[in-house]
Amino acid sequence: MFNLIANNNRIISTSQTYASVENAKVGIESIRKNCSSHVEDQTVEGYEVLKHPKYEVYLDVAGNPRFRLKASNGEIIAASEAYSSKSSCMNGIRSVADHAPDAEIVIDDELSEE
Repeated sequence: MFNLIANNNRIISTSQTYASVENAKVGIESIRKNCSSHVEDQTVEGYEVLKHPKYEVYLDVAGNPRFRLKASNGEIIAASEAYSSKSSCMNGIRSVADHAPDAEIVIDDELSEE
């Protein structure tokens, strides 16, 4: 798995778990490719369902806004932590779009030995 980290060292989003470092690198490239996708706001009644790739903004079971980024095949490639407000969640999406294209890839030393 991997995390996308902002300049302030906060985690913006987390990936799914991958079977190998190489598969995780494919996931990273998918986020880079899809990070400028449209946003489907599922917190609004009667929201328009968008085609993949897209971000989905939704409320978790505790009522906190979160987002997930889905690739063109509908698979979740990144997910956020809970936010205190929808505007903060939307800022998180903008941060993914800003940071993902040029993010440095750092591989944990233990993983690189496998």
